[in-house]
Amino acid sequence: MGKSIVFFLVLHVLLIHQIYIPGADILLRGYYGWNSRRAVDVLDQVFPKDDLKQPSLVVVYFGGNDSMGPHSSGLGPHVPLNEYVEHIKKIATHLKGLSDKIRIIFLTCPPVDEVRVRQTASEYFSELVRTNELCRKYSEACVDLCKEMDVEVVNLFTALQNKDDWMISNFTDGVHLSVEGSKVFVAEILKVLKQADWKPSLHWKSMPSVFSEDSPYDLVAADGKRTLNPSEWTFHRAIQWD
Repeated sequence: MGKSIVFFLVLHVLLIHQIYIPGADILLRGYYGWNSRRAVDVLDQVFPKDDLKQPSLVVVYFGGNDSMGPHSSGLGPHVPLNEYVEHIKKIATHLKGLSDKIRIIFLTCPPVDEVRVRQTASEYFSELVRTNELCRKYSEACVDLCKEMDVEVVNLFTALQNKDDWMISNFTDGVHLSVEGSKVFVAEILKVLKQADWKPSLHWKSMPSVFSEDSPYDLVAADGKRTLNPSEWTFHRAIQWD
């Protein structure tokens, strides 16, 4: 669940989906241009408490739009820092109340390429105020709250500054993630899933594949006498994830 960076997460989801096939179903809920204020208004609709089947894991991202500087008109996505923290707390509390078994990961506000944001801004928008100082404050506030609430968190603000040319390599337009940025995103989530003390573990290596039994309908081995079960194969992946 999240804002436009989630809306554009087709690559991220494809990477994660490839890793978890055929053990889990992954659903994407990304809303273009949203902030945490809008998210809390629809929590009950997106995650109804009376649903018979609740998710095992929810990954939540808000902060990029909240952290934009306020517009002089009072319009726009900006949410004051203290209100943003309250919204994240409400979202976490609501999700925790869905099930005793639900697991939650929050993603912090990522950094931005301030120069490219200004250069690529559409003429249809009024001035967009995105600065790394604002991103840092919202990111740190999210990390602090998650620690307080004992919720897992990925600090995208620091993770995406993983190399000298991060502004170019990790972003397409200064805000949304590139292929390389998507790989960082996925690796950080997998790191949390591997290290979290959750029972059962939700790391892909710990989860059983569905319908993974041997079958006479699988591909026949070179000796012509048996079939090869492909349910645990990973050699075909371009990236061998940990």
